[in-house]
Amino acid sequence: MSKNNFEVEKTHLRIGSFEVCPIPTGIFGLDGGAMFGTVPKVLWEKSNPTDDKNRIEMEARALLLKSSGCNILIDTGNGKDFIAKYGDKLGGKFAELYNIHDKGPSLLGSLDRNGIKPEDIHHVILTHLHFDHAGGATTEKDGKIVPTFPNAQYWVQKNNLETASKPNLRERASYLPANYQPLLDSGVLKVIDGPQEILPGVFAEISNGHTQGQQVIRVTDGTNTLLYCGDMVPTSSHVKVPWLMGYDLHPLMLMEEKQKFLSQAADQKWYLFFEHDPYCDAALIERSGHDFSVQKRFWL
Repeated sequence: MSKNNFEVEKTHLRIGSFEVCPIPTGIFGLDGGAMFGTVPKVLWEKSNPTDDKNRIEMEARALLLKSSGCNILIDTGNGKDFIAKYGDKLGGKFAELYNIHDKGPSLLGSLDRNGIKPEDIHHVILTHLHFDHAGGATTEKDGKIVPTFPNAQYWVQKNNLETASKPNLRERASYLPANYQPLLDSGVLKVIDGPQEILPGVFAEISNGHTQGQQVIRVTDGTNTLLYCGDMVPTSSHVKVPWLMGYDLHPLMLMEEKQKFLSQAADQKWYLFFEHDPYCDAALIERSGHDFSVQKRFWL
């Protein structure tokens, strides 16, 4: 049971040879109004309570696909490990603004609890390069910012890298060169273009409604399927198609994308994995009239 009185079931999920391991990287805070856009506060505040600055709690939850031959990490959180150890690599009052602190889980700590060291990661798939998704991709070593995972190939969409390199005014504060330029400089960033099978059973699907070139990741073995939703559906509250974030660049496009992917998820019983929901890891959804609702929430 979560503190918001959601029923949350504990389960263990394997997809093919992979053990599915949630990797919480730390709670941070974002303005509740920004997270729910035009949805009135009275509709979301009971399930997403705010602090005295109107921020709601958000998890930065990565996903580890763990196997004996290949360990894949999807997204890397906001770089809390670096901030806690070395201070703010991004300058200014970044940690204070987003309520990032050194309490609770961290990327490296969560990996360690799953028996994984940074050098054990073979692939890092970045849904997009916003700071709360790619912040843990780099770290400091000997006074230089370098890839956090020294043996990993990193993956990102061409369209998103181009967007990050020349961000629009609205997204400039979210695309930070410290999180991706060292990957380019080290030659470890694999740039791909469009939907495709990245690795066996791991597929990139494209969503442009939140930002250009976001890749949501579908993991399947033909029986079980999980969709790592990224910012297309950031929390279980956002399974309602019209519940969008104020951060989303193209709301109508995003609604069409959600309708497409959530229809498949409901009809084919996909697990939806939520990057930012502090109250559950994943859910199964069902159709509810012309929209969707949560059928079951899970801790994996």
